[in-house]
Amino acid sequence: MEENNNGLLNSWLALFVVVIGTFMAILDSSIANIALPKMMSVFGMQQDSAKWMITAYTLTQGAIIPLTGYLQDMFGPKKVYIFSLIMFTIGSFLCGFSWSGSTMIFFRIIQALGGGMIMPVGMTVVYQLFPKEKIGMPLGVYGIAAMAAPAVGPTLGGYIIEKMDWRMIFYVNVPIGVVAVILAGILLKNSEKQPFKSFDVIGFLSSTIAIVSMLYVLGEGSSIDWSKLENPILMTLGILSLILFIVNELTHPNPLLDLRILKTFDFSISLLISSALSLALMGGTYILPMFLQGIRGYTPMETGIIMLPSAVVMAILMPISGGLFDRIGAKPLVIPGLIILGISSYEFAEIMNTSSSKEAIILVTCIRSVGMGLAMMPISTVGMNAVKVELMAGASALNNTIRQVAGSLSVTIVSTLIQSRADYNYAKLAEQINIYNRASNDLLNTLTKMYVHSGMSQSMAKASAISQLTQMVKGQATIDGMAYAVTITVVAVVVALIFTFFIRTRKGDGTAKHEVQVMH
Repeated sequence: MEENNNGLLNSWLALFVVVIGTFMAILDSSIANIALPKMMSVFGMQQDSAKWMITAYTLTQGAIIPLTGYLQDMFGPKKVYIFSLIMFTIGSFLCGFSWSGSTMIFFRIIQALGGGMIMPVGMTVVYQLFPKEKIGMPLGVYGIAAMAAPAVGPTLGGYIIEKMDWRMIFYVNVPIGVVAVILAGILLKNSEKQPFKSFDVIGFLSSTIAIVSMLYVLGEGSSIDWSKLENPILMTLGILSLILFIVNELTHPNPLLDLRILKTFDFSISLLISSALSLALMGGTYILPMFLQGIRGYTPMETGIIMLPSAVVMAILMPISGGLFDRIGAKPLVIPGLIILGISSYEFAEIMNTSSSKEAIILVTCIRSVGMGLAMMPISTVGMNAVKVELMAGASALNNTIRQVAGSLSVTIVSTLIQSRADYNYAKLAEQINIYNRASNDLLNTLTKMYVHSGMSQSMAKASAISQLTQMVKGQATIDGMAYAVTITVVAVVVALIFTFFIRTRKGDGTAKHEVQVMH
């Protein structure tokens, strides 16, 4: 009994190490975005070149994730996880030490080589530490890192930039990384040595070209300029490489990513639901910070403080929902969770205006987090539980690859929705500002008088008033565009809800007892 208790304690301590690594890797993605203006100023970079400090990290992450399954099969999850932590820690130190924009971009690539592997390998390690019948709560605890880090990023990043040296954003990872490497070496289990497996060169090259090409174009968001020759060329190259990758993986004896795992029904359904939910997640991680900072004028730190309660709610609920999953299964948690998420997302769109209070925003985002906290981890767990243990490393790599692409695609969809709707709304609102509209004329006269009283000439005051009115119209059009995009995410939640009814696992007993395990 005592030996079992010690083994369980070691497993939970090892899980803590995995959570630390995952939290650092994801946190660094959001925290670097906050520091971008500061780094542009320090290195004297323009926006076009500075964005590569973010883009290089994302593209490298996307390229390295498919490789993790093969590396784990060859060297074992423990060695690969420790290597990824070391790479991430060294990369973080070098980023803090950067002396120019180009060196920062290069060091971000080194950092991403480790950061990209941490999450998929971490998930495999969790399944190595705990039996499937008790995996719900550990995966819930593990999921805290993935969900809380994006919300903590703005708060921590804003505090460091305001109160400390911006380089601390990277240096803070170093001591944590060193401790995590030492603990991982002590606590994680070694795997049996695997026989040598031939490396799928075509699979690696085609997946890298496909993911990097598509993520590069999708990373432009709503500002994708299809008239620029490189964008259609890269997207075509990406799609053709993806087709080559799929054909190669289905015919190769030792594929880089075993796509045959997708024949496992619950795994495929969970990926579809997670991809739909990634669009819903954008309402909180992408639209909300843009609204709070761009429209309401809050600082990054204030924005982070407003977003923090919802992150705490999700962090509390994820292990609880994981524990309940082990007892009652996925559907009784996911269905109510998605209903709560859908209703609260609609309410979130309703309060997206200049007069809503902080308290109202916090309340609605916390309710959204209740829905997300109930649904997110059971969906992921039911999919991974359906996969055979020996295929876990490949399934984890495939899961994270699809999530990475789905996340980038979601950002593009949401930003395009906001921009196109804002342009449409601006045109409609601008039509109403004319000599026959009494309300707009009265507002224009009031603004003109205000500027005249401040000491401007009549002509300058009139020009300033027109400029002010134009900005007000643009601001309202953008708010309406954001609210529209959030409303569309409700559709994604409804799609996820429909897919949930197709899950075949009857209960979360960890043995993945299915009515039908594999699609015929």
